[in-house]
Amino acid sequence: MGSPVTWFEVSSSDAAALQAFYKKVFGWKIEDADGYGIVDTGGGIGGGIGPAQGPNQVTFYIEVADLKTFLEKVEENGGKTVVPIMETPMVTFAQFADPQGNVIGLVKSS
Repeated sequence: MGSPVTWFEVSSSDAAALQAFYKKVFGWKIEDADGYGIVDTGGGIGGGIGPAQGPNQVTFYIEVADLKTFLEKVEENGGKTVVPIMETPMVTFAQFADPQGNVIGLVKSS
């Protein structure tokens, strides 16, 4: 079985406005967590809408057991680590760029 996609993230230079947009258009419930909106779409995978650390982008996260192992596989196959492994109180994650430059996230399974 493959690694599942378990989270999406929309990063924006105006996160509050984008959160309001998705609430109005799709009826999503968005809970504020210090400026980062935790999204409940009412089904499917959950996500977040928050401030951009760089350009605005949409990222999905793939759940894996060992972030280091997968970042090594990414680099062995032409990708590049963009955000090294980071631990937060809520999640441990990393991001990589695939060989075409698309930024994808990895999240450590619990």
